[in-house]
Amino acid sequence: MSIITQIEDRIKSFGRGSIFYPDDFLDLGTSDSIRQSLTRLCKDEKIVRVAQGIYCYPQIDEELGLGIIMPSSDEIARSLAKRDHARIVPTGSYAQHVLGLSTQIPLNCVYMTDGSARHLELYNGRKITFKRTTPKNLSFSSKLAMLITFALKSLGKINMEQTVIKKIRELLKNEPKSEVMKDLSLMPEWIRNIVTEAYE
Repeated sequence: MSIITQIEDRIKSFGRGSIFYPDDFLDLGTSDSIRQSLTRLCKDEKIVRVAQGIYCYPQIDEELGLGIIMPSSDEIARSLAKRDHARIVPTGSYAQHVLGLSTQIPLNCVYMTDGSARHLELYNGRKITFKRTTPKNLSFSSKLAMLITFALKSLGKINMEQTVIKKIRELLKNEPKSEVMKDLSLMPEWIRNIVTEAYE
């Protein structure tokens, strides 16, 4: 069985929507032969290259006839983090978007990570940036509290509007207070005040 057939069979076993890397096939051949096989599968439109060294076996929307469904920037980022055993959290305008504080999807999705810093150019012109931070900054018990902290830090205290504070309070309603309280020491004082007031 040729290496390209073996790679294609393995990709199919991953299932539609999967994101994968050349390293997933190291047991099947040399790095060059794997790269050539993936390039050929891309040309045959069986897989899609979403960024340098990152590929996907796209889902197909047969119900509405919309064609292939590409992975989101967040799905690609989380796949990379899983591969590298790293933690990530959205920051900046992307964190604001995830929380619903902004309706605009930024072209550059920025994450803080305890893994390697890197910058990716995606197939659709969008970008993913991983910024290195200390493990302490990612050691929150509550993922929501961590996301809120990074989003509000990027907005800045001076730009804090009542509509934003109201939204934060709504988000925290369903988050266990005991978990969030564990994270207060990781927040700047002004964010800590917003969070604690949400539970009063």
